Amino acid sequence: MNKSGLDATDIRILSAVQKHGQLSKTRLAEIVNLSPTPCWARLTRLREAGYILGYHADIALDRVVDLTQVIVTVSLTHHRKADFDRFEALIKGIDEITHCVATGGGMDYVMHVFTANLAAFQDLMEQLLAADLGIDRYMTYIATRRIKSQPPGVAMLIARAAN
Repeated sequence: MNKSGLDATDIRILSAVQKHGQLSKTRLAEIVNLSPTPCWARLTRLREAGYILGYHADIALDRVVDLTQVIVTVSLTHHRKADFDRFEALIKGIDEITHCVATGGGMDYVMHVFTANLAAFQDLMEQLLAADLGIDRYMTYIATRRIKSQPPGVAMLIARAAN
């Protein structure tokens, strides 16, 4: 179900910018099958309403620099709001941690960490442990290669939710 109040044209616009990134007014209008001025007005409205968080390039980092990617699961000792807030505030300020998702179940967080090498990763983990964040345990998984990395398509999610 489409809970956002978006119509089919809004969804086509969101799908186009999700797939292609920032587009010219003319190219976006062609993809969406709408004239340029109303298409651009809708895009502006969607941006201002917070539906579009930004535009990003998917860089082949392994072609730019040697790096180590580690997936880390973290469980905190205590589960009070203040404990989660303290952990999350620190994580948000660490550039090497590119993704952090709060989870339910056995672990509290799953993080993606990119560092220059394993020694740099170990230094980062030691800093996290020394920060007195209440980390009870963590598990590390060295990523060997990326198989797929893309967000789900907005149009597909809405279509499947409608069924």
